[in-house]
Amino acid sequence: MAIKKSELYSSIWASCDALRGGMDASQYKDYVLTLLFIKYVSDKYEGNPYGALVVPEDGSFKAMTALKGKAEIGDKMNKIFASLTTANGLDELKNLADFNDTDKLGQGKEMIDRLTKLITIFENPALNFSKNKAGGDDLLGDAYEYLMRHFATQSGKSKGQFYTPSEVSRIVAKVLDIQNTTNNTTFYDPTCGSGSLLLKALDEADGKGSIYGQEKDVSTAALARMNMILHDDTSAVIARGQSTLSDPNFKDENGYLRTFDFIVANPPFSLKDWSTGFSPQKDLFSRFDGIGVPPDKNGDYAFLIHIIKSLNSTGKAACILPHGVLFRGNAEAVIRQNLIDKGYIKGIIGLPANLFYGTGIPACIIVIDKEHANDRTHIFMLDASKGFIKDGNKNRLREQDIHNVVDVFNKKLEIPKYSRLVAIEEIKDPKNDYNLNLPRYIDNQDEEDIQDIEAHLLGGIPNIDIESLEKYWTVYPSLKNDLFEATDRPNYSQLRIAKEDIKTAIFNHAEFVSFSEEMENLFLEWKTRITQQLKNLEIGFKPKELIHTISEDLLQHYTNKPLLDKYDIYQHLMSYWNETMQDDAYLIALEGWKANVEPIYKEIKKKGKETTKKVIGHDCDILPKTLVIERFFKTEKETLQDLEAQRETALSEITELEEEHNTEDGLFYEYEKINKKNVETHLKKLKKLDSKEQDKEEITILESYLKLQGKVSKLNAQIKTKEASLDGKALLKYPELTEQDIKQLIVEDKWIGVLEKNIKSEMERISQRLTQRIRELAERYQSTLPELQAKQQEMESKVIAHLKTMGF
Repeated sequence: MAIKKSELYSSIWASCDALRGGMDASQYKDYVLTLLFIKYVSDKYEGNPYGALVVPEDGSFKAMTALKGKAEIGDKMNKIFASLTTANGLDELKNLADFNDTDKLGQGKEMIDRLTKLITIFENPALNFSKNKAGGDDLLGDAYEYLMRHFATQSGKSKGQFYTPSEVSRIVAKVLDIQNTTNNTTFYDPTCGSGSLLLKALDEADGKGSIYGQEKDVSTAALARMNMILHDDTSAVIARGQSTLSDPNFKDENGYLRTFDFIVANPPFSLKDWSTGFSPQKDLFSRFDGIGVPPDKNGDYAFLIHIIKSLNSTGKAACILPHGVLFRGNAEAVIRQNLIDKGYIKGIIGLPANLFYGTGIPACIIVIDKEHANDRTHIFMLDASKGFIKDGNKNRLREQDIHNVVDVFNKKLEIPKYSRLVAIEEIKDPKNDYNLNLPRYIDNQDEEDIQDIEAHLLGGIPNIDIESLEKYWTVYPSLKNDLFEATDRPNYSQLRIAKEDIKTAIFNHAEFVSFSEEMENLFLEWKTRITQQLKNLEIGFKPKELIHTISEDLLQHYTNKPLLDKYDIYQHLMSYWNETMQDDAYLIALEGWKANVEPIYKEIKKKGKETTKKVIGHDCDILPKTLVIERFFKTEKETLQDLEAQRETALSEITELEEEHNTEDGLFYEYEKINKKNVETHLKKLKKLDSKEQDKEEITILESYLKLQGKVSKLNAQIKTKEASLDGKALLKYPELTEQDIKQLIVEDKWIGVLEKNIKSEMERISQRLTQRIRELAERYQSTLPELQAKQQEMESKVIAHLKTMGF
C-alpha cells in the first residue's frame, strides 16, 4: 500500500533533520536536495535512450546505494555525482554539495553512518519518481516545495532568502494576466533564488513558455537549475555568479538588454551595495535614463527599473518590494513620479508583515503593465495586510486569502477598506504628491465601537448600533421588532425580552429557522452534485485538477449568499483537503478504491475469524474503523456509549463524595490519598468497633464510595469487552465491503460528512456573533450612571456606618 504524501514528506524531513548534526539548515539543504535530484533523475531517465538526461552506470542512485557502510563513501558519492553532472553538461551543480567534507559530516564512522542513513532515506519504495510528472500530481514537486519551506524556516533571518513562500509566488503568477501563451513565450526573473517564482508563473501558463533566470549566489543558482530539472524543465536557462544590475546576463545580438514577455521577481530588500561593479550614471544599458537613479544605499527601485527595461512593449511584470518604495522621498520620489507619469504601474497589492523568511517587514507586489501604459488613467490598489493566519513565528496566507486577492485584483472589484481603483489625477494631486502609500487611499482601520454618553446617563440602546446590524435584519426582517421596542426617547430602544433569553429568541425565531433550512438545502444541492462526481473517480485521475474543480464549484455555489462569506466556506474545503482529502485522493488515484483496504483483508484472512483478537488494533487510514462502526454497527456503538455514560456518572459521584468529605474535619481529610484501598482499611477499622461506638453515617458514606468504585470497575470490564467485540466486528466487516460500500463510506461519511459539519459551523458562528453583539449592547447600557452613583452612595453609607460602629 502506498504511503500518504504528507507522511512521506514529514518522515523525509524528520529523518534528514535528525542527521544534519551541527550544520545549519541552509547548508544541509544542499545535501538533501542533491540526493533528491539524483534519485529523481535516476528513476526518470536511467535506461531511457530517448530521455532528456543521460544517467551513466557510475552516476546513478543505484551506484550510491552500493556505497552504504563503505569506508570511502563520501569520496565515491562525489565521483558519482560528478559523473552524472558531467554527462549532462551540468557543471554548475558539481560543487553544490561535498559529500567528503569532514567539517560538516564528521570523520570516519560518523561520516559513514550519516551518509549511509541519508541514502537509506531516499531508498523508500514510495519515493519512486519514474511514473510521476512534475507540476501535475507528482510526489516530486510537492516534496521539493515541502523541503524548501522547512529549510527556509530553519535557516534563520539572514539565510532564508533563497525561498519565496509558495503562497506569495502563486499570487504573483496569478495577477500577471498570463493567458494564450505559446512555446515562444518568455519568463524571466533577474533575482531568481531557487526558481520558485518562475515555476509558478510557467505553471500558470500550463507549461507553455521558456524560463530565464539569473542568480548571484552560485549555490542558490545551482539549486534553481536543479529545481528546473526536478520540475521536468531541462531547457530552462539559469545564469549564475554575477549581479543582474552590474552584469545582466541576458542580452540581444546587439548587446542591448534582452526583453521578455513576463517577469517575476523578489529582489533582496533595500540592498545597500546595489551599484557595486558599475556606474548607474553611465549605465551601458541606459536603464535609468528618463526615470532616475536610485539612492546610493537602497537598491529597491534599481531592480524595479531593470525589470521595466527588460520587458518588451507588451510585457507584464510583478515584483515584490518593501512597502517603503510606495512613500519614501528624495530620489525615490522622483523615480516614483516618473513611473506613474509613464503609466507603467497597473496595480499595488499590500501584503501582511512577517511573511518572508529573510525579513519581518511588510511588503507589497508592484504589478507593471507596459502594453496599456499609454492609456492608463487609474492604478488599482489592494490592501491585503490583514488576511493571514499565524504559523509558528511567521504569518502565512490562507487559501481563502490567496483566492480573494487574485479575484479582487483581476476583476478590479472595489471593496470598502480593502480595494480601490484610484485615479492617477488623485495620486498627482498636491495633497498626495505621487505618494502611493496605501492608507492614503484605502482606510482599512476597524470602525471604532463608540460609546453613547446619553445612553449611559439615561439608559436605552442607541438605534444607530441596532441599525449597524442591518445585514442580519435584511435576512430576518421581523426579528428586530421582536427583540427591540421603542423607548420614550427618540433614537433609543430597549429589549423586549430578558437578556438571558436573547440566544433562545434568535435561534427559535421562524425567520432564523427558515434561513437555516435554506442554507442546509443550499449545501445539499452542492453535496448531491459533487458526491456523484467523487464516486466516479478512477485510477489515474489528477487530484490537483479535482480539488480545483470542486473548490471553484463550491465558491461559485456560495457567491452572493447573504451573511455567508464565500471565501470562508471555500477555506473549510481547502483546509480539509490539505489535512485529509488530498492524501486519500492520492492513494485512490494510485491504487483505486478497494486496494487501500486490502492489507486488512489479508490480515483477517490470515488470522481467521477465531483469532480476530490478534488483529484488533489494526486500522485502515483511508477507511478507519470508526466509519465502519458508525454505518454498520450503530446499535452496538450506542450500547457502548451508554456504558461509558454510566461510568462517567459514577466517576462524577465519586468526585463529589471526595470533595464533600475532604474538607477540614471531613471523613477523608486525614487520608494521604483517597482510593479504594484506604477506604476499605478505614471501613474495616470502623466495623471492628463496638456497635455503640460506630458512626453509622461514616460507614454509610464509605460503603457508598466502595459501591461506586465497584460499579466503575464492573463498567470498565464491560466497556473493554464491548470495545474488543465492536473492534472485531468492524474488522471482520472489511472483507465484506464492496467497492460501492467503500465509496459510500469515504465520500459520504468521511469527506462530505465532515465538510457538512464544518460548513454548518460557519452558519452557527455567524448567528453567535449576532447574539453576542446584542448581549454586549444590552449589558453596556443596562445600568445608567445615576443608578450606579446611587448604588455607590448606598454602599458608601453602609461602610461609614460600620466604621462608626467600630469606633472610627
